Amino acid sequence: MSLSTAPCFQIWRRLPNPIITYYRPLSLRIPKSSAYLRCYSTTTKSMGDPIADANMDAVQRRLMFDDECILVDENDRVVGHDTKYNCHLMEKIEAENLLHRAFSVFLFNSKYELLLQQRSATKVTFPLVWTNTCCSHPLYRDSELIEENALGVRNAAQRKLRDELGIPAEDVPVDQFTPLGRILYKAPSDGKWGEHELDYLLFTVREVNMKPNPDEVAEVKYVNREQLKELLRKADAGEEGLKLSPWFKLIVDNFLFKWWDHLEKGTLQEVIDMKTIHKLT
Repeated sequence: MSLSTAPCFQIWRRLPNPIITYYRPLSLRIPKSSAYLRCYSTTTKSMGDPIADANMDAVQRRLMFDDECILVDENDRVVGHDTKYNCHLMEKIEAENLLHRAFSVFLFNSKYELLLQQRSATKVTFPLVWTNTCCSHPLYRDSELIEENALGVRNAAQRKLRDELGIPAEDVPVDQFTPLGRILYKAPSDGKWGEHELDYLLFTVREVNMKPNPDEVAEVKYVNREQLKELLRKADAGEEGLKLSPWFKLIVDNFLFKWWDHLEKGTLQEVIDMKTIHKLT
């Protein structure tokens, strides 16, 4: 029987179109127009099941299936790309050792207070946890693959600060991000989802206008060192149901306060280390 015959077409029509659209690119690297891809996509539930995820928030579903993350090896060499959905499935991470490039922005105001965000309740990974200003991924696109001076990552940071916090691009010029270092970590979220990232850490000092996107952010606040330490204490004690993202906690424990001191002293250049990839657990 030909792959384009009626039985396959009937399977194609039986499922809602959004699922077909989003599920096609998950694993196969063959043209979307292929009749085989259509048949395979609607009858296979290898790792992760879009049908089971039909109740996922519409915005998050679009991001999970439309966005292609940059896959790298442990030396940060690009080895491919895959959907955000696949890159955050723990069974996929464990089975294929999927590692993707990411970034974490630490934005300070002129008083050297750090802007924190609480992730929205609809986020697929780590909903409602408190974290640094912005944490996301450069995408597999020309402007965000530029490796010289981490320009691709800085372009992505500018894009996501606009998408998540409504910060205009002119408030956060790409040349005002200082890449300080890179970490590699793995962290499960809820059993199904998790992170395995090679994360670029970016500092910037700017006064910005904000209009947080409720699909991405539940709350924002600026904190000084003492306020952050109190936040950490409450999270460690389990008070008020307060939780921190695992990457933020790793960065706080290993780097943040030392770098914060250098930022205020004007000696941040002294701690830049973009050669080392710190493997943190």
